Amino acid sequence: MTGPALIGQDSPATSRRQVAKVAFASLVGTTVEWYDFYIYGTAAALVFPKLFFPEFSTGAGLLASLSTYAVGFAARPLGGMLFGHYGDRAGRKKMLVVSLLAMGLATLAMGLVPGYAQIGLLAPVIVVLLRFVQGVAVGGEWGGAVLMAVEHAPPGRRGFYGSWPQIGSPLGLVLSTAAFSAVGALPDEAFLSWGWRVPFLLSSVLIIVGLVVRLRLMESPVFAQLAAEGRTARLPVKEAITGHGRSILGAAGAFVVINTVFYLVTVLGLSWGTSHVGIPRGTFLGAVLVAAALMCLTVPLFGALSDRLGRRPVFAAGAVLVALFAFPLFALIESGSTALLFLGVIVIMGVGHPLMYGPQAALYSEMFPAEVRYSGASLGYQVGGMLGGLVPLVASALLIRYDNASWPMAALLTIVALISLLSVLLIRARYADSPSPATSEGASS
Repeated sequence: MTGPALIGQDSPATSRRQVAKVAFASLVGTTVEWYDFYIYGTAAALVFPKLFFPEFSTGAGLLASLSTYAVGFAARPLGGMLFGHYGDRAGRKKMLVVSLLAMGLATLAMGLVPGYAQIGLLAPVIVVLLRFVQGVAVGGEWGGAVLMAVEHAPPGRRGFYGSWPQIGSPLGLVLSTAAFSAVGALPDEAFLSWGWRVPFLLSSVLIIVGLVVRLRLMESPVFAQLAAEGRTARLPVKEAITGHGRSILGAAGAFVVINTVFYLVTVLGLSWGTSHVGIPRGTFLGAVLVAAALMCLTVPLFGALSDRLGRRPVFAAGAVLVALFAFPLFALIESGSTALLFLGVIVIMGVGHPLMYGPQAALYSEMFPAEVRYSGASLGYQVGGMLGGLVPLVASALLIRYDNASWPMAALLTIVALISLLSVLLIRARYADSPSPATSEGASS
């Protein structure tokens, strides 16, 4: 691969106002995408076992429902490859528009699918197909969104601006949790018959907002320069895999714990806490909502901190915190105390998760040269996302095997955190400018 890495000082001049505009637009788009993705997880835990798998036992119905949930994660690497190829060939902006449309239409259709009682086995089949489309869409979303922010950002500020689209994840969770909290107050009969569909149908409004914002964006100056110089890769996915396979694996390994924390708490933890511990559905959703709101502050805070201390030290601190807090987390939830529940969820999701998620965008962008950056960063992120997304499925099987004991979930979370810690310590981010000690350290630490 020839030519400069094209981040920061290698990019065409970009005003601070334009950088903020791009970062904000990336935030709006990712918020819509993640809102769509998360409402499925909540529905999979609370509704789908009864609506689409009514002939299964409680445990088997949850397992079947989470299996359809896992389809979205299995599809994410495919989305990373598909959108990564065209994002490195045709541009970041175009792929962001396509991914938003695909996600939004699939989510809207999911809110209209009849239940098992109306169309039998066709109902879960349709849900699985739509979930697959969601997975492909979100698989292509992340790479484009963070690259737009990072490639517009000035040197020494990539961690901060790269964290803005990352805020879309907790903000999407806030909106999805708030939506389900509102309809969750309905009587069970109304909630199961039509109430759960409302958050899905509301997605249509968010899609319009997201499209308006994204269509007004300028293309990444880095890609524009590559295209003008005729230096776009012919087969970027292939070149990323053959030339940077080790970096892709390292990125995947580092990301596993991020997804594991998120979905182990918001999906399986929600189902286990409400059905086994007896925590009211609204109480658990309230704890998740508070933690997600806090993440909207801590994600950019830790992204900015990585500009000063380096990406790896901040990320590693998060992995260590998760490993140490795994067993206390489930003990706090199992206590049945509302205060302790909130404490546990806030520490793991409001602090531990953002320590890793904040610097991640800049770290992954700096791991790959510009010609294959969309493909390489997306593949690392989405393969790790797929593995992390399968953890709730594995954990739910362990719950059935060990009669709802919490220690298998805690042990699984600890192991995953240690794997990610080792992975991030082995990562080297080489493709970044070094105009100042702070920037150099942030890129390579």
